[in-house]
Amino acid sequence: MRYISTRATATPPSERKRFCEILLEGLAPDGGLYLPETYPQVDDATLTRWRSLSYADLAFEILSLYVDDIPAEDLRALCRKTYTQAVFGTAAIVPLKQLEDGLYLEALSNGPTLAFKDMAMQLLGNLFEYELARRGEELNIFGATSGDTGSAAEYAMRGKKGVRVFMTSPDGRMSPFQQAQMFSLLDENIYNIAITGVFDDCQDLVKAVSGDLEFKRKYKIGTVNSINWARLMAQVVYYFAGYIQATQANNERVSFTVPSGNFGNVCAGHVARMMGLPIDQLVVATNENDVLDEFFRTGVYRVRGTADTHETSSPSMDISKASNFERFVFDLLGCDGARTADLFGAQVPRQGRFDLGPDPVFAQAASRYGFASGKSTHQDRLNTIRSTWQKYGVVVDTHTADGLKVAHEHRQAGVPMVVLETALPIKFAATIVEALGREPERPAQFVGIEALPKKVRVMAPDVQAIKNLIAQACA
Repeated sequence: MRYISTRATATPPSERKRFCEILLEGLAPDGGLYLPETYPQVDDATLTRWRSLSYADLAFEILSLYVDDIPAEDLRALCRKTYTQAVFGTAAIVPLKQLEDGLYLEALSNGPTLAFKDMAMQLLGNLFEYELARRGEELNIFGATSGDTGSAAEYAMRGKKGVRVFMTSPDGRMSPFQQAQMFSLLDENIYNIAITGVFDDCQDLVKAVSGDLEFKRKYKIGTVNSINWARLMAQVVYYFAGYIQATQANNERVSFTVPSGNFGNVCAGHVARMMGLPIDQLVVATNENDVLDEFFRTGVYRVRGTADTHETSSPSMDISKASNFERFVFDLLGCDGARTADLFGAQVPRQGRFDLGPDPVFAQAASRYGFASGKSTHQDRLNTIRSTWQKYGVVVDTHTADGLKVAHEHRQAGVPMVVLETALPIKFAATIVEALGREPERPAQFVGIEALPKKVRVMAPDVQAIKNLIAQACA
């Protein structure tokens, strides 16, 4: 398996990367995102065989289709080390909860930081440590978070040999619980940086630093954001696991609704569908920051500036530049790297938008690739949290509430709908109290976390200042 950039026009064999090369690299040198040259196909016999596997062994089977430069037994051991009941609280790892006939929640938030990001980040931490030890190298991870990626990355990387983590987040825009999870980590290899701006300012810093190839190579800069293919690849596994639990036979189709801001979570579903998983619809649920919903309705991809990025009660989706979206558009355009480079490398930076509405390929987003979308507001979240509790006795977080609200609008008779749970309610307690009049359940290990000492520095969105910080830490 070799990997190419979404912005590559013609990739000679010498520039096609193997998995472990892109594992530590993040963005491609041309600013694009890595994708496999082809999506491996999963046939009926293989899917049948996978039905009897544990989650760890299912992960190995799927990852081994994309990873051929780690010995198979080593990769299997890494998967089994990662996906354990001790870490994720249940043998199923991602159990389905049936709300009613044909409607399910897939529990992705049983990991150490109570968010779906743990599903990939725990594996990424083990992969990084393994590969760095093989090479005898170090890695400086530079990332951006709107809430959950940061804590998931830091918990996965804390204490890992050869790894430092520099994590930016929008100052004051995460929930108090999310801030406490990150900022209370006092490990020497963890650097929390609160940026005076919004998540997109943080994401722009990551892309700017990754785009400085000389600095990136000198300081061994890598990323754990979903622009890293390894993270997205790990997320593909829970789509297969959810499908297997929701069906009895391989001729059944299933739809997934995915709360999404940066398009990474639902992009993994797109990859699973491209591999042959019988997914009917991939429903993208946004909050008031509806750049993705606007695209799937109109064909217009229009990023918003800081002033137009709303601060909402589902803050992990307060994103107006969906960095993973480029992977899907590359596929939608027939793997046309030159056109993808023009859209994301020229039109978006210059004009803040592009419009595929008049292009015949836009219709394929729904007809060929199964995408649909919808939007949820704060009042919708409150209503959904209340109704889900009253009807099913289940408390959901604000992002999962966005997913459930939009899922109800897209359900089809005879097709199970699986809503991806993205976090546990305690991470957004204030909105749960507003909706239900009581605090959500808090796991014992997080009691009093907001009162713990914190280690964080507040900085302006200044690329050079960030580079100076990284250089000083590595001196």
